[in-house]
Amino acid sequence: MTVEQRKESWKREEEIARIHGWDFSHIHGRYTEEDDLPWDFGKIIQKYRNDSMKLMDMETGGGEFLLTFRHPYENTAAIEGYPPNVELCKKVLLPLGIAFKAADGGDKLPFSDQSFDIVTNRHGDYDAAELQRVLKSEGLFLTQQVGAENDRELVELLLPQLTEVPYPKQYLDVKKAELLEHGFEILESGEVRRPIRFFDVGALVWFARIIEWEFPGFSVESCFEHLLEAQKRIERDGLLEGSIHRFYIVAKKISAPIDISDF
Repeated sequence: MTVEQRKESWKREEEIARIHGWDFSHIHGRYTEEDDLPWDFGKIIQKYRNDSMKLMDMETGGGEFLLTFRHPYENTAAIEGYPPNVELCKKVLLPLGIAFKAADGGDKLPFSDQSFDIVTNRHGDYDAAELQRVLKSEGLFLTQQVGAENDRELVELLLPQLTEVPYPKQYLDVKKAELLEHGFEILESGEVRRPIRFFDVGALVWFARIIEWEFPGFSVESCFEHLLEAQKRIERDGLLEGSIHRFYIVAKKISAPIDISDF
């Protein structure tokens, strides 16, 4: 394949980079990530969840992960703020009887005080004060988050001029301290870095366009020389490797904030 043919192929990946819900099937088999976390967030949720609980899933995407809980629909609520996913949730979740509302996790939540026994959040924004407000006494907050250093090797390869991470507070210790300050007890937590591997540059192009908050300003045209370097590495090593950064927290709302100086 000539250089120009590669460029056209990568531009086609760039043009079709769209996503509904959180569906990465377009690049299945062309990349791998997050296959061996030392915890299973779905199983952690099931350990704490029971059918009688009022549950709310934040930043639910298209509801794909939420529906795996098999939580009674009449006891389930969800929010999502990304417009294409909002429309998908209206089509998928509302007919089931799930109380879906369009909202961003970091904003004021569209629910009354002490509405929920348990709030789940997988890779979404949240405001600790709002969690304190909408959770019942001893209510649970369970979150798995993308850390500040996620995909940094790939970002530095494609966009070496970017020296600042987009979410510098996304570290386990920082987020635990924030929850403690807002009246939560930490029940369990963990943090890890694991490989992410790409087997063709086209998959990386599609990924970088989808994860635009990590790769701001990326395009095939402006980053073409760096994409050629990625191609050389794949031809040499059979893959291009970076690392993902993940952490999780299970927290319980308590009656009053505790003094974090004790920790």
